[in-house]
Amino acid sequence: MTSLARRARVGAIVVAVAIGVSVLPGCALLQPANLATKKAMLSPAPLEIPKKANCGATLLVFPPQTRPIYDTTQMAYATHAHEVAHFSRHEWAETPSRMLLPLLVSALQSTGCFDAVVTPPHPYAYTHALRTEIVELLQDFTARPAVLHLSLRVQLGDDSAGRVIAGKEITLHEPMPLRTPEGGVTAASVAAAKTLREVVGFVLAATSSSRSRP
Repeated sequence: MTSLARRARVGAIVVAVAIGVSVLPGCALLQPANLATKKAMLSPAPLEIPKKANCGATLLVFPPQTRPIYDTTQMAYATHAHEVAHFSRHEWAETPSRMLLPLLVSALQSTGCFDAVVTPPHPYAYTHALRTEIVELLQDFTARPAVLHLSLRVQLGDDSAGRVIAGKEITLHEPMPLRTPEGGVTAASVAAAKTLREVVGFVLAATSSSRSRP
């Protein structure tokens, strides 16, 4: 190879490297950014809560217990029967129990039935206790349209009598407007609103029943 050819070849390599380096920043701009995890809250629409004359009761609302698979901020979904997974870039801002507790308290307070609606720790006397368990909170993509499953067990106790008054399981299957995590959040909020109304109706009926007994 002649000296001239050698110099030409070296020059071509230098130019190619320079072009590659200059292009790298532009390529970097085209790369997808690291997406932050999106956090969501249950946000039920304002409720039409039944009202009732004051029944002279103090209601203690315990934080909902939760099945272990849902006792997390991770958002659960299913694409195959009998399998549950969690989204990697979408999650709840708080655990389902922490999201549901203040919603339950607010809904029950608005009935006007109770002298007070309180949560633990509560060092003073109370007449009734509400215990709940979140059995399921799942975005189900095996259905068409996709469906949000929300299931809640509720139990009301009469503390003055030391007995359970009544229990119920509330299960809702709310269609998701979109087959996306965001669609699941929307459906979960709708289902939560319906569940709260059912819980309030259950508590008011059970409280009346216990007060009417001798």
